[in-house]
Amino acid sequence: MKRFALALAISGLLATGAFAADAAAGKALYASKCKTCHGDVGQGNAGMAKMLKVDIKPLSDASVQSKSDADLKKAITDGVGKMKPIAGVSGAEADNIVAHIRTLKK
Repeated sequence: MKRFALALAISGLLATGAFAADAAAGKALYASKCKTCHGDVGQGNAGMAKMLKVDIKPLSDASVQSKSDADLKKAITDGVGKMKPIAGVSGAEADNIVAHIRTLKK
């Protein structure tokens, strides 16, 4: 019975993605994959925004922070608007980037 309860608990964690992502690893990935457009600390790169003719919101903005982790991960892996998918980023790495983005709250 204890094994069943443990298996059930683990399957619940897997299904909900409740394992903690690594924000420090996400920060390193962000630095190599995201900062060109989104800036060092998520403030946005004004020159890149002007070139692409887009409004890059700071990642600390409530409109970004209110998105679900799944929505942020989807933007990273699938792209959104003029933002292309981030090449070579696994699902777990995208989770780590999302964890880093969550540290950028105002």
